[in-house]
Amino acid sequence: MKMYEINRKLLLSLIFLTFITNCTPSKPIIITTWSFVNATVAAWEVLKDGGIALDAIQKGASVCEEQQCDGTVGYGGSPDEDGETTLDALLMDGRTMNVGAVGALRRIKNASGVARHVLENTKHSILVGSLATQFAVQMGFHEESLTTPESKKLWSTWANENNCQPNFWMNVKPNPNMYCGPYHNHMSKERIRLMEVDRYNHDTIGMVAIDKNGDIAAGTSTNGAKFKIPGRVGDSPIPGSGAYADNEVGAATATGDGDIMLRFLPSFLAVEEMRRGSSPTDAAQTAIKRIEKHYPQFMGAVIALNKDGEYGAACHGLQGSPFPFVVYDNSHDKYKIHTVNCV
Repeated sequence: MKMYEINRKLLLSLIFLTFITNCTPSKPIIITTWSFVNATVAAWEVLKDGGIALDAIQKGASVCEEQQCDGTVGYGGSPDEDGETTLDALLMDGRTMNVGAVGALRRIKNASGVARHVLENTKHSILVGSLATQFAVQMGFHEESLTTPESKKLWSTWANENNCQPNFWMNVKPNPNMYCGPYHNHMSKERIRLMEVDRYNHDTIGMVAIDKNGDIAAGTSTNGAKFKIPGRVGDSPIPGSGAYADNEVGAATATGDGDIMLRFLPSFLAVEEMRRGSSPTDAAQTAIKRIEKHYPQFMGAVIALNKDGEYGAACHGLQGSPFPFVVYDNSHDKYKIHTVNCV
């Protein structure tokens, strides 16, 4: 009888340990939108060495800014309709709920670095435009042109060969579906041509991370929509839209049709859904479906990560293609690219 009790207790202990091992997600963890592997690896190196989540997010985003990921992050991509590249970036610390962001940043390559200084060296949350550039120079950043031969050629083709098509104007004269500007106010019923969002026009790297201490961070970096109206700021630097993080719950990040998505704060919504008990996948789907209800033609994706290291994603409108995202944690000796089919 005693031997039976000992074996029974041993068996129950083994079952319990197996259950814990299989059900406890791995931390630290970094997740990145799209197939931005180099950025993910760079962020993982920070986490693997015991670094904090905020540093990992900044490092990963900076790599994409330097490497001009897909031409949609960093200098030399997505020129506005005047041919200039400007940058948006966001960092959010889920431990302190502090935010640093820049929008329409001109002539500074390291947008995520400037966002970090906004977070740590000011009582503000967002700085924009040329005055954000002035702040960056004060913080020691080098001012330089973000235009490259490639971005010049891209803009020239759009302006001279494609007659400024597509663009973001509506209800103006001359007809923006046929002609270049300058435009003037005119109420009409002309429908604008929608920009297609795919790997090379999604505009954003979004990242969420948990470090060894359980602290959570999120961030984004982008050069915005191609041929945008100068001065435009999209969803990426807006807390709750481009990304959101809260140590008590988790984090989320979004990518896609920024002008539409920011109206719904999808990252904030996903985090709040997880706070209410939803799984990360269900939370991301709720955020996507909220937008789709009002804009069935929109294109975008949301990634959600809860504080336990569980994650999920959802997407909509990617022309039949699945949405890829990169995960790196202790459960594998290498990053892993996941895909999710769109709802």
